[in-house]
Amino acid sequence: MSAPTKSRAVVLLSGGMDSCVCAALAARDHGTAAVHVSYGQRTEARELQAFEGICTRLGITQRLIVRNEALRAIGGSALTDDRIEVPQAHTVGADIPVTYVPFRNAHFLSVAVSWAEVMGADKVYIGAVEQDGSGYPDCRPAYYEAFNQVIKAGTRDGRIEIVTPLIGLRKAQIVRLGLELGAPFDLTWSCYGQQDYACGMCDSCVLRLRAFAAAGVKDPISYDSRECC
Repeated sequence: MSAPTKSRAVVLLSGGMDSCVCAALAARDHGTAAVHVSYGQRTEARELQAFEGICTRLGITQRLIVRNEALRAIGGSALTDDRIEVPQAHTVGADIPVTYVPFRNAHFLSVAVSWAEVMGADKVYIGAVEQDGSGYPDCRPAYYEAFNQVIKAGTRDGRIEIVTPLIGLRKAQIVRLGLELGAPFDLTWSCYGQQDYACGMCDSCVLRLRAFAAAGVKDPISYDSRECC
């Protein structure tokens, strides 16, 4: 008797730590395709390299790479506007930081949902994290609950669902989960500002380093010794 066919899913894979663990979860449970959106961010070449490497390691062969020109043209973020400096983590306060890209995840989700509808996939995975995150408004549970209502109203049969399996986890829990799944952390890239060695000083790097330390394991990527720690 043949094994039952897995349901299909699309995963948004930036190449960072959280999206890598999310992709490992999706690949474990579904026949998975991965989509990557380059949007003119400072580290887009390095993130694309991470995307390709993670897909290969996880056995994800169906890939879609899309370029979004709008987000860089709009600007308003340190990730897309070279005139705005990427802040070091210790300077980030309670307000939403300048690394927030305005309404970015809506652009990403629209691409993924469109592709899922064409492919016949019924799940779209995204590695959004509210706990231990940078406070971005498009990483909150209410945002995805609302977006799922938009999908129900605006797609052919309304059955596609956005899945956010990491949204309530702490970063250290995500590291531990990734280790259990065999997620290729060594291929990931989280740094906001550099593409050769991670800076170790931006908010994303610091959150990542703290997570690995709290999980009791060494982060496998290389950091710039001139800046880090």
